Amino acid sequence: MSALVPHLSESKQQGITIRRFSTPDEVRVSVDLQKTVWGFSDVELVPHRMFVVANRTGGQVIGAFDETRPIGFVLGFMAYGDTGMYIHSHMAAVLPQYQNRGIGRQLKLAQREDALARGINLIEWTFDPLQIRNAHFNIAKLGATVREYLPNVYGCTSSPLHHGLPTDRLVAQWWIREPRVNQVLSGNVPPVSAEREILVPRDILEICEQDAEKAKEVQTKNREQFQQFFKEGYVVTNFQIDERNGRYLLQPV
Repeated sequence: MSALVPHLSESKQQGITIRRFSTPDEVRVSVDLQKTVWGFSDVELVPHRMFVVANRTGGQVIGAFDETRPIGFVLGFMAYGDTGMYIHSHMAAVLPQYQNRGIGRQLKLAQREDALARGINLIEWTFDPLQIRNAHFNIAKLGATVREYLPNVYGCTSSPLHHGLPTDRLVAQWWIREPRVNQVLSGNVPPVSAEREILVPRDILEICEQDAEKAKEVQTKNREQFQQFFKEGYVVTNFQIDERNGRYLLQPV
């Protein structure tokens, strides 16, 4: 099951190997990983055959392996927009017991390596604005920017991680050749400045679990702020977490 554009070199760090999936059995494991990580019902899973199609048509199906055991993956599709060809990174997952070990970062850097080798400039993906750890990773650690808010993209799902809330999403734009991104990835984080900010309570996950109405209020307020600021030409360029809040920091274009 060879990929159409095999530009990704295999890498290994701290016993974890990052490489393309190479067999149908490896791809099938990605379906099981979705169940474990998100708790989706069967109807909401990305099926095995979509991974196969992506792998054979220029998409990205990249796995993380502990020895021979698949423990994470990233799935991306080729896409076309106003800026030309780009990669839409649809899904990334790491088993809970392997999280917080830098494996997600390894998978994203593998995506970037492959895209750079193909001459692609942009990788996009969506993420939940209330997931502040993801926001910090995407924006502060990878250097993605955000200028688009999508309300209730997938409808309400069966995943307990979504707490019955509308699946609002921000669109991360990762311009992988920009000097700013290289600077962020090297650890030389640009100075933080902002003309606007949007706050998410640091305990938002506890709020989601314990007070659904309050969580919905936070989501609705933030949706209105994001949409208004984006309409005015602001872009999220940084993210901070302090003792009380996660902070989306916005600057004018």
